[in-house]
Amino acid sequence: MTSVGVVVPTRGDRAVLLRQAVASVLGQAHWGTLTVAVVVDGGAPVPEIAEGLAGLGDGPRRRVLVLPNTRTPGLPGARNTGLDALDADLAAFCDDDDMWLPGKLAAQLRALRRGGAEFASCGIEVEHGGHRVPRLAGASTVTAADLVRSRMVMVHSSTFLFERGAPRPDESAPGGQNEDWDLALRAAKRHPIAHVDRPLVRVRWGSSHYVGRWADRIAGLDWMLARHPELAGDPRGAARVYGQLAFGHAALGHRRAALRWAARALASRPAEPRAPIALAVAAGLVSAPAVLSRLHDRGHGI
Repeated sequence: MTSVGVVVPTRGDRAVLLRQAVASVLGQAHWGTLTVAVVVDGGAPVPEIAEGLAGLGDGPRRRVLVLPNTRTPGLPGARNTGLDALDADLAAFCDDDDMWLPGKLAAQLRALRRGGAEFASCGIEVEHGGHRVPRLAGASTVTAADLVRSRMVMVHSSTFLFERGAPRPDESAPGGQNEDWDLALRAAKRHPIAHVDRPLVRVRWGSSHYVGRWADRIAGLDWMLARHPELAGDPRGAARVYGQLAFGHAALGHRRAALRWAARALASRPAEPRAPIALAVAAGLVSAPAVLSRLHDRGHGI
């Protein structure tokens, strides 16, 4: 039977959410072996985290491992530490503040077998401020062209299920930013991603360690443009990235840089909505956190 290993990175400061995440993975209906590797990043005490997960994974086909990140500090290194520790036919990710909903694993296993793909994703349910909003792709496959044109928030790291030989996270991602987008894009270049277009993962926004780290976000976008030149070749995709760069600089108070990137966004696509939003932030008409909060309530990011 197919064995599945799931990597759950954590920094050890949200025990309740972590336990819920691990329980949601172990509660999936699956006849094969299911192993969860909880990888502790940032120097948090491994024994205490293991104690907080006591009682989960007891049984011959349900196991929980808790281990420290032994690779590059940060999210990509933690994910790869988990992959190194797991010996399973398929690997998957779940962030420590997210949850797999019932039927997630079984639906993706069927999609992988049916389509002959090596990588799968699924729809998500974004939870923020008491709201839950489904985000779907409207398709059963996701191509590299799709991921160039749009970040496709539903192709989220907590939805990833993939064969052991598929691409792995790149630890050179600045501050861990966009490593999941980069991974999905590299995987889609090899073979279209099998996508189950139902909300089978609950993604909780607002508790991420990466919220508000604007310098890292800017560096991550620059990194993506350098790694994937085709992003600048698609007018819609380029305008989106340039608009995000404009917003990031505006959030940091870099008005000239914000104006420059907003102009590039509008030159690529005059209807790009991020450009005027970034200009409003740069002018002090609205704050970046206020914009993000309103977008997140609707299940969207910048």
